[in-house]
Order: sequence, then C-alpha cells, then structure tokens
Amino acid sequence: MQKTTSYSPTANSRTFDLILSSMAIALVFVATLLLNIRLPIAANGGLVHLGTAMLFIIAILFGPKKGLIAGAIGMGLFDLVSGWTLWAPITIVARGLQGYLVGKIAWSGNRTGNSTSFNILAAAVSMPLMIAIYYVGEAIIFSSWIIPAASIPGNIVQNVVGLIIAIPVAIALKKTPYFK
Repeated sequence: MQKTTSYSPTANSRTFDLILSSMAIALVFVATLLLNIRLPIAANGGLVHLGTAMLFIIAILFGPKKGLIAGAIGMGLFDLVSGWTLWAPITIVARGLQGYLVGKIAWSGNRTGNSTSFNILAAAVSMPLMIAIYYVGEAIIFSSWIIPAASIPGNIVQNVVGLIIAIPVAIALKKTPYFK
C-alpha cells in the first residue's frame, strides 16, 4: 500500500519561504565571494563586488524581510570565510539594514518593487546608512575617526556599481511570469 502525504498550504508556503530565503542568502554569498575586486585604497579600502547588486535585486524582488536576511547572512558569511572576519558583525548590521531599507522603500505603498523610480530611490537612500555603519564600525576597530575615511570611496563605488547592475536586472526579472 502506498502512503500518501497531505501538505497544507501553510506548510508549503513556509517551506517555499525557507527555500527562497536560503537561495537568496546563497546568491548574495556567491556573488560576493566569486565576483569581487579588492580596491587599492589604503589597508581597509574594501572590495567592489556583485553581492551589493544581488542584495538590491533580492530586496526589490522579494521585499524587506528577504533583503535583510540575504544581506546580513550572505555577506556576513562572506566576511567569515574570506579573511574579513573582524568586519563580520559590522557587515551583518550594515547589510541587513541596507537590504531591509531597500525592500521597505521598494515595497512601500503596495508597489511590490514594481516602480523603477522607487527602486532607484530605495537603493540610493540605503547607501549613506550602509556607509555610516561601516564608518562607525571601523572607527571602533581602528580606534580612529580618520582611518575609516579611506573606506568611503570604495563603499560608494561598490554601491553605485550595485545600483547600475541591479536596476536593469530587476526590471527584466519583474517581466517574467513568476512576478506578474
């Protein structure tokens, strides 16, 4: 006799949510790990990587909760496995809040990430927050308010490149049947 298992819609949606969150984390992690360039700006000049673009895309497509989870865990894991361990707590806070803010603005007023102008605004508004959190975190690490200034240009470049890549990708993905 074959046993059949019944799944409730609630269990299915929770499972799907867990899978989607896991995939978002993995995409941010891999985009950060495999596609990055270390900037030659002082010792803490930072990286330019595609993880920022992926974070923006996920927050725009799936909203603030997925943006927070993908940014905090995906980039936090990158820091832990790639020699930036000291920065991991800062990254978890900075990128989690950045992903949340992008998703919150992009999904405000029932827009669900469908307004290109709000998506651009969301990413742009999130940039100073992310930069400020890294600045304060590095000021604590280096016991200096001057040394962290070397990271600001790299953080700006990283965010602008992320925005330039994320917006057209999000527009294209929003046209797919899944998001209609």
